[in-house]
Amino acid sequence: MIVIGVDIGTQSLKAVAADHALVPAGSAAVAYPFETPAPGEAQQDPQLWLDALKPAIAGCLEASGAKPGDVAALGFVGQLDGCVAVDPACRALAPALIWMDRRAEAEIADIPPALVREHTGSVLDPTHMAAKIRWLKRRHPEAARFHQPVSYVVERLTGRSVFDHGLASTTMLYDLERRDFRADLLASFGISPTELPEIGEASASAGGLTPSGSALTGLPEGLPVAIGTGDDFAGPLGAGIVTPGTVVCSLGTAEVVGAVHTHPVIDPGNLVETHGFVSGFSFIENPGWLSGGALTWLRQLVGFADPAALTAAAASVPAGSEGVTFLPALNGAMAPSWQPGARGMFYGLSPHHHRGHLARAVLEGCAFAMRDVIDRLDALGVSTDRVLLVGGGARSLLWAKIRAGVLGRAVERAESVDAAPMAGVLLAAAAAGLEPSLAQAAARLPLAASRVEPVAADVPVYQTAYARYRKLFELLTPMF
Repeated sequence: MIVIGVDIGTQSLKAVAADHALVPAGSAAVAYPFETPAPGEAQQDPQLWLDALKPAIAGCLEASGAKPGDVAALGFVGQLDGCVAVDPACRALAPALIWMDRRAEAEIADIPPALVREHTGSVLDPTHMAAKIRWLKRRHPEAARFHQPVSYVVERLTGRSVFDHGLASTTMLYDLERRDFRADLLASFGISPTELPEIGEASASAGGLTPSGSALTGLPEGLPVAIGTGDDFAGPLGAGIVTPGTVVCSLGTAEVVGAVHTHPVIDPGNLVETHGFVSGFSFIENPGWLSGGALTWLRQLVGFADPAALTAAAASVPAGSEGVTFLPALNGAMAPSWQPGARGMFYGLSPHHHRGHLARAVLEGCAFAMRDVIDRLDALGVSTDRVLLVGGGARSLLWAKIRAGVLGRAVERAESVDAAPMAGVLLAAAAAGLEPSLAQAAARLPLAASRVEPVAADVPVYQTAYARYRKLFELLTPMF
């Protein structure tokens, strides 16, 4: 028996097959692009996700030595805060406005920020789904409903329009207390409940594969498909984290920093948000900035042959990048405060500096933003006893050492970086009744992590560099 988890990422779709003991048996990925038509805009053709399904699933089955008939269930996680306008047959009417798209800023100008924050735990921001729906409705009044990437793919495969409480809680329309959409917020944005997916538990079954779903995946008709969840929540779940005590830093195209907590927390400073989580707890998080994506951008910009070349160049530069500071705000700032109009920058350049300084400054700038979030979680009483790095960026020992130095304490690096698709595996197993509960399934994950201590001499250097980063942001804020 094999269970498959699929992560609909920003730059690729990844499928992981796991056996009955939840041990990964094989994986495969299919890369695809996204578009940035203008500053602050980012979009993706939803057909890319559908076209990637069959080859990614076939690849993970081949790597695991399994056949389509061996698959017992399928589960999806993926990029959240995207928005897909569809017709009654769930055909996309336009490119998806993905998570980093901020073109809907005018659509939130008349919405009271306090109303959104108090009831939804979210920051009023154009990246969230309600703003994007409003923008799309003005340009595509024929749209029948609106999806996030995961719910779009699930409906295309099962015929059911549904997403989980986690994804619903990122829309700016979801009442954390009532665990349902709020009528006053729906009215404020001009959205009808019928234009949104229904809400269900992430680990429940959305239904079986339809004939067209079977054709898209290469898997048998009727195969159970979990409702699924967003990648922000998949990071901790796929790392076996379903209870408080651990900060999870998911280092993918975006960097998401958050922790499971016993109850919702409203941040008066608007740095972190509260979202629903699969265990019934809350997930207190900053939904992230371009992090791994910033490294990809830099690599292409200055001609590093591959990620290893970038890492080697960064490692040749001392801690603090000899005064070069990078603000990780290529698509707007998310830390130390949300500033949609902010843009990334390098400060402190001189003829002495070379591209290795730029590489290390990007690694350090993202780590500084991580510290912003962890410091705020501490201030709000959210437990941060352990810091766990997951995702592709967790492969980098250098980046882990930088983060330990910036925090002044040890971090842990997950040895398996496939936390997001493994969350899909857990959801699929629970949806098919192969696991007694999601929490018990997560507890059985054979996940190992290595501890990375800070380099003692680097800690004071990073204290100075972090202070410089905060001062630079403060001085530039009037320009944003």
